[in-house]
This record gives sequence, structure tokens and C-alpha cells, in this order.
Amino acid sequence: MRVVIAAGGTGGHMYPAIAYAKSFQQHDPEGHILFIGTGKTVERNIFSQEGFQSESIRVEGFVGKSGSQMLQALWLLPQSIWRAIQILRSPKADLVIGTGGYFSPPVVFAAWLLRIPRVILEPNAMPGLANRLVGPLVNRIFLAFDSARLFFSASKVRVIGTPIRQAFVLDHSPALPQGVKHLLIFGGSQGAQAINLAVLEAIEGSRNIRESVTLTHQTGADDCDRVRQRYEQLGVQADVQPFLFDMPKELAKADLVICRAGASTLAELAAYGKVGILIPFPHATHNHQELNAQAMETAGAARMLRQSDLSGPRLAEEIEGVMQDIPTFQAMAVKSWEARKVDATEQMVRECQALVLAKN
Repeated sequence: MRVVIAAGGTGGHMYPAIAYAKSFQQHDPEGHILFIGTGKTVERNIFSQEGFQSESIRVEGFVGKSGSQMLQALWLLPQSIWRAIQILRSPKADLVIGTGGYFSPPVVFAAWLLRIPRVILEPNAMPGLANRLVGPLVNRIFLAFDSARLFFSASKVRVIGTPIRQAFVLDHSPALPQGVKHLLIFGGSQGAQAINLAVLEAIEGSRNIRESVTLTHQTGADDCDRVRQRYEQLGVQADVQPFLFDMPKELAKADLVICRAGASTLAELAAYGKVGILIPFPHATHNHQELNAQAMETAGAARMLRQSDLSGPRLAEEIEGVMQDIPTFQAMAVKSWEARKVDATEQMVRECQALVLAKN
């Protein structure tokens, strides 16, 4: 079976796609997986690291753009659809999967024109515009949050959770944290300068944190040298990297995680039973990261700190609060573990295989 997956832009779109790509490979070792993205360097690096081929289309988003930028995006749309048709035809795909984001609709629309079975994955509590637009054109819609089903045809919807890579699936429950000895900080695949700055200020202002914890910090490429130098000046032991390819390894080491609230990130935290201080990206479409974070906080598995409230002292207060209340910290870890859904990839692959068989 030849499966084409539209996924790119950020790790939040790519890593769930990689999870079910690998599941397809396990079910069909002779099959072929091809990714279609935007050609960004981060995409090429991640797909190459995971051993997948990729093609790119030139496409731009509409949401939050100026009038001239929207005209440019409209002008590119027919070209991107035609490019997607060419890719899907040579040789013809058996299944097309869209993961949301502005790069996904041209590929899904091309599959609809070619009558290729097509599905979409919506990982957020509030569905994005791209998936809502193509929802009527697809055969199946896989959701991570039950609240998102209101936006789609009920007959197409399956609520399965967010697909995660097999490397995140533990065969035993993790030990409860005994304290906060190691912090993991990351702001998404491209980093987050606001988080980097607040973490450095929090550590500078808190002797307790400086003397009690070690850190792994993914900064993004643009901020790596500055952050690394500041840790050295503060005398803090920190592994500072522009990007972390082996996130399962890093999560296993972490006691507490400071991060954004993308759907993939939250699914991976839950898979390891990790507690997060979640700082939702404030410019996420339809504020979906804040809704994701609220769902985890309501479940008792995380704490949410809005970026508008973010500062070094406030973040230090949150970290020290966790450090000083170990029973509550452990109870949150239990709730995080209880929120995990690790069979999403299997459910999705089975449904997709049934779609392709029915078509044939």
C-alpha cells in the first residue's frame, strides 16, 4: 500500500504523522510511505532522521495574514494542488492522510479529485480551519478530543487520541517522582524565546532551583548559543540543544517539564506520566493550545501558565511550588499517566486499511 501523508511545518504536525507511518510499515513492510510538506529545513531534518522520503509543495497560509499575503496564498493555491496531483499520480497513492495546517488542504483536495481514499487527523480540542474546510471531502476523521466532534459529520468521526511513536509506549507504569531533580524545557520544534528568557530569569532569581536541579533545554536554532552562554555564567549544569531528536530519552530522564501545549506534546507527556508546566502558544489558531492545556489542568495532570502572565519570578514560583509539595506532584503524575492513550495509531491504521480494501 502506498500511503501519502501531508505533514510539515512543526514537530506537532510531523511526529504524530511519523507515528502512524511507522505503524503502517509494521503492518505492511512492503508498503511505501511518502511525506508531503513545505520543504522547510526542520522538516527535511526530521524526516531524514526517521528514515522517510519527502516531497514539498509551495503553499502559504491564510489565517492572520494581511490582504497582500492572502492574495499571494490564493495565487499559489492552484499551483500547489497541481503539484500535489502530480505527486499522488506517480505512482498513484492508495491512501492520503492530512494532518491539518495550511499545507494539508491542497493534498487532500487533490486526493478527492483523484478519488483516492483520504482521512484527516485533528489533534486539538478546537479544530483548525484547514481540517474544518476539508472535512466534507474526506472518508474518515480521527480526533484526539471528544469536544472536536461537534465540527464534523458524526458518521465520519472516530475519537482515538493523538498518535504517538512506539518509542513512547511503556510496558509498565513509571515510578512516581520523588522530587524535582531534572527539568526538561522545550518550546516546540523551533523553540520559544519567551520561554527561554523566563527560564533563565527564573533560575537566576532562585538559588533553590540553581542548586537543586539539572536541566535539558531545547532552545531552537536561533537562541541556542545565547542560552548556553547564560547557563555557563550562572554556573548551572544544563544540556542545551537547538533540537532534541530523542524525546523519549529526554522525557524518561525528566522529573518536571516546562513546555508548550501542542496536542502531540501533551500526548507524549501522558505516555510517560510526566507533569508539565504548560505555557500555551498565545498565537495558536483559535487559541487551541490554551484549550488543550485547560483540558490537562482540569484533569489534574498539569499546571497552565499563560504567556501573558509569564515572567521569571512567576515561573520560579511555579517550579518551587512543585518542588515543595511532593504529594501533590505525585498525584499529578498519576493523573497524567491515567490520561494516556497509546493505541491511537493501531486504531487509525486498522480503519485506514479497511477504507482501502473497501475501495478496491
